[in-house]
Amino acid sequence: MTKNIYTVGQVNAYIKNMFTQDFMMNRIYVKGEVSNCKYHTSGHIYFTLKDASGSLPAVLFAGNRKGLGFSMKNGDNVIVLGSVSVYERDGKYQLYAREILPDGEGLLYQRFQALKKELEEMGMFAPEYKQPVPRYIKTLGIVTAPTGAAIRDIQNISRRRNPYVQTILFPALVQGEGAAQSIVNGIHALEQLGVDVMIVGRGGGSMEDLWAFNEEEVARAIFECTIPVISAVGHETDTTIADYVADLRAPTPSAAAELAVYDIRELEEILLSLRLELNRRISDKLERCQEKVRQFEGKLKLVSPQSQLNEKRQTAADLEDKLRMFMQQKLTHKKYAVELYARRVEALSPLKKLSMGYAFVADETGRSLRDVRALYEGDILNIHMLNGKVKAQVQEIQCLERLKQQNSASCIEDGKERSSENE
Repeated sequence: MTKNIYTVGQVNAYIKNMFTQDFMMNRIYVKGEVSNCKYHTSGHIYFTLKDASGSLPAVLFAGNRKGLGFSMKNGDNVIVLGSVSVYERDGKYQLYAREILPDGEGLLYQRFQALKKELEEMGMFAPEYKQPVPRYIKTLGIVTAPTGAAIRDIQNISRRRNPYVQTILFPALVQGEGAAQSIVNGIHALEQLGVDVMIVGRGGGSMEDLWAFNEEEVARAIFECTIPVISAVGHETDTTIADYVADLRAPTPSAAAELAVYDIRELEEILLSLRLELNRRISDKLERCQEKVRQFEGKLKLVSPQSQLNEKRQTAADLEDKLRMFMQQKLTHKKYAVELYARRVEALSPLKKLSMGYAFVADETGRSLRDVRALYEGDILNIHMLNGKVKAQVQEIQCLERLKQQNSASCIEDGKERSSENE
């Protein structure tokens, strides 16, 4: 009995394994009406497919969102490609979607995928064949319907961004019978006119409305065009073969006009900024050149003959001043020395001595007499004074040495007398 008892998890795992082994459940198309559609913050989309007889829960994981080419909402009739499996935790089966197509467009979508694959294999989508869109244009060619929002948006934005750009419209059919050939004719006609860039597109619509831009002849005309082509078909979520082949894809016709026509106001701001920068650099350059000229002028003045003469003159003047100062110092020093010698000579001058009350005594021959021992009584003397001369005769000679000897002798005799008296 216990061998036939299973856990809930085991049962759910077994049922899931059954679904996994069923080939049809691994790849199945299911169509129905969308209800309870919820876009989760994780990127997953949870919804329910229903019809008159029942409902089937479904989920499209975020990793498969590229398989959804439109904004799905409640009430949409869709065809879902996916697999049916069991969510073991809840024990519920659901459809795990990998691709979702609007119902009624399934065959067109398959044609679209087949042509896309074929043209991609031919290299028509390769980036090396894409032509760069010129930054500044004079003429803009437009292949679209003459009425509708697309042409109005393109022209309005073009005039606003740069009113000097000429727009040339080729009024083409953009849907229905003959639309593809009309678009091809427009591309060839504008290519013959030699416009700078071309916008090919239309406003939004269903897949059937946009199908002319999925035709191979339109794709080849865009690929072979020698003028850069910007595709602008439908809304941002709409993608056509023309978008893959074109040199540049714009999400909307308005965006195509902004990509094709450079904003002249932005260009004017750039030119103004460049002008200011150029003026600043020129001013800096002129200032540097003027500074160099001033330096060269200074150097030229230093090496010019007049400057050399002025410098030599200044040097000579400086040397003259130094010479004068040196001579003045030398003269002052010599003058002081002369004054000193003059004082010494003056101090040795007989007249100086005479002015002080002294007299110069000479014998009759004029020989100076300085020692009384050379004189005798009766000798004639010439006595010179400050203001004259006196002639005198020696009457008495007093010699200091004789006086000293006489005084010494008298002192000895006085001593002897005193000692005899004492005895």
